[in-house]
Amino acid sequence: MKLTKRIRQWLIEPLQAQINQVQGQLRQAKEDNIATKLVMGAALAKLIKQATTIKEAEFKVFSQFGDDGIIQYLIDRVKPHVDTFVEFGVEDYEEANSRFLLMNNNWKGLIIDGSSTFIDSIKTSSFYWRYSLKAITSFITAENINQLLVDNGIVGQIGLLSIDIDGNDYWVWKAITVVEADIVVIEYNSLFGSERPISIPYSPNFKREQAHYSYLYFGASLPALYELAIEKGYAFVGCNQAGVNAYFVRKEKLNGLAALSLEEGYVYSRFRESRNQAGIMSFLDGVDRGAVIKGLPVINTKTNKEEYL
Repeated sequence: MKLTKRIRQWLIEPLQAQINQVQGQLRQAKEDNIATKLVMGAALAKLIKQATTIKEAEFKVFSQFGDDGIIQYLIDRVKPHVDTFVEFGVEDYEEANSRFLLMNNNWKGLIIDGSSTFIDSIKTSSFYWRYSLKAITSFITAENINQLLVDNGIVGQIGLLSIDIDGNDYWVWKAITVVEADIVVIEYNSLFGSERPISIPYSPNFKREQAHYSYLYFGASLPALYELAIEKGYAFVGCNQAGVNAYFVRKEKLNGLAALSLEEGYVYSRFRESRNQAGIMSFLDGVDRGAVIKGLPVINTKTNKEEYL
């Protein structure tokens, strides 16, 4: 026992101390990197007034693509009266549409993800106590979304709603009735084309990785979201350059923003996130991506009839 104790004192305890020191240095480096990104982002945000289109406004701090800049551009023009956001599908919140809004503009908000591991990690981050943020774990469906919002005190007017759940995005937005956002950003699937209003058939248990091995069968077409937006009183103001997210603003809040047609605003994506049947990235490009999911069922959201890709 004495020998074991000595070995622990000589080897294990000093090693653990070194590990703790390195982990502390890594945490500090991460904090320093975030601080630097925020300073740069704040400088870019001040230049937003010079932009004349959302394309010119794009920049990335925490968003996956240039959405941080687009959101800054839109809130500068829309001027929401309620500085509250809701974002679904944030994963670990390292890349998210609302995080720069939280930390740069001091907005408050609710974020939701289906993974308790991600949400638990978010709650240990320093920004979680520094800002007015609530993070909850839930797998979002059309049936539970309104109650989730009500239970967490989110009702009525909000500034921004961001939906990216890689599946039932159309059906969930359609179901929402308890909040009205000035600005909505929602993911669309550009591979579904720019002509038909179509979405994956609704299934409350839909998971992108299980629906098709390619990871390309999910979400809804831009025309489907466009028509839903019109029904809800929104105008289409454009997409990010990556062809991932579409932006809608309440018609009465446009404040000079141009309402675009589908033809004017549609962007075809070029990123390559496809998988092969072994689950390995296959990096399919262009029309090759659409060929993989050709023949899969979709719902025409206007006629409510089944069609095929």
